[in-house]
Amino acid sequence: MSDPMLSDSRLSDSMLAGRLNVRTKQFEVTEVPRPTPGPGQVLVEVRAAGICLSDVHLIEGQLNPLFLQGDEVTLGHEVAGVVAELGDGVTGAQAGQRVTLQAGEEVDGWIHTRGVDYDGGWAQYALSTVETLVPIPDDLPFEQACIVPDAVSTPWASIVKTAGVRAGEPVGVWGIGGLGAHAVQLLRLAGAAPIVAVDPVESARERALAFGADLALDPAEDIATRVRELTGGAGLAHAFDFAGVAPVREQAVRCLEREGQLVLVGLTDQPLTIRNGTQFSYFSQRILGHYGSEPQHVEQLVGLIRHGRLDLSRSISGTLPLEEAARGVEMLERKEGNPIRLVLQPNG
Repeated sequence: MSDPMLSDSRLSDSMLAGRLNVRTKQFEVTEVPRPTPGPGQVLVEVRAAGICLSDVHLIEGQLNPLFLQGDEVTLGHEVAGVVAELGDGVTGAQAGQRVTLQAGEEVDGWIHTRGVDYDGGWAQYALSTVETLVPIPDDLPFEQACIVPDAVSTPWASIVKTAGVRAGEPVGVWGIGGLGAHAVQLLRLAGAAPIVAVDPVESARERALAFGADLALDPAEDIATRVRELTGGAGLAHAFDFAGVAPVREQAVRCLEREGQLVLVGLTDQPLTIRNGTQFSYFSQRILGHYGSEPQHVEQLVGLIRHGRLDLSRSISGTLPLEEAARGVEMLERKEGNPIRLVLQPNG
């Protein structure tokens, strides 16, 4: 399948890319050589790339690459675009094909993350191994497709794999931001009931209700009492922490039913404490860590979109040209407009 937007510009020897020096924490959009696909690789003309809180953490130094070779990396692990060139020996892909890219891949038994451990998609072109290409429907906008790996697949994997949520189970979601909003939508899709959303921002609570929550609460309220009223005294089977802060985790644990589990999706380097360890043990409650997703989760979500089960049209809070990447990072860091996802458009 060909794409009329592909042009001879892809033959240029240079391109723009958003580069971070992980040693000095200096970020800038600059001109760099356009990469050439090697054996088993494809070159993708990037049409959309999401701005994630992980990108902010990289720039601020709260997150550091484990496997990066050198001091600089092109950011961006949420990427969608069009296959521009094929490396030697590549099969199963063709020029002009619309794709999103898995956010990482396994190398020597370890997961390497795109835009962290190797160059990502905040650029006009990005390299990808053919195995990490995920074809997308013709009617799925690139801006929506790019956020499926991570912003949508991370909460989906936490729901279906880590927590194993079953239809009819009561659940709670703390933090209705870029991942938490999708968690509410996906929990609704999975049949969880009731769904309680907790966030201090009124507009985030309103969004949670629009995305399918049955009840949206301010954490300043007596959440445990409200939850038990809603669940007939039982509490929550699953509480998902998308905020990654200690008060959230303490509050969520108090809302769990017997054998209920707290799922930690929001990342933090702060200690995890349980105030009443005896009660926690008596009720056989559990804490589960969660990180990212696996390739099949992205593929499942694309299938759900293709068959009309999942709509991401409300998820894009704004788009910016690549040259304004630093501005997008600032907007996300300050939560300007309480965004779900801001998306860069490197090729207009």
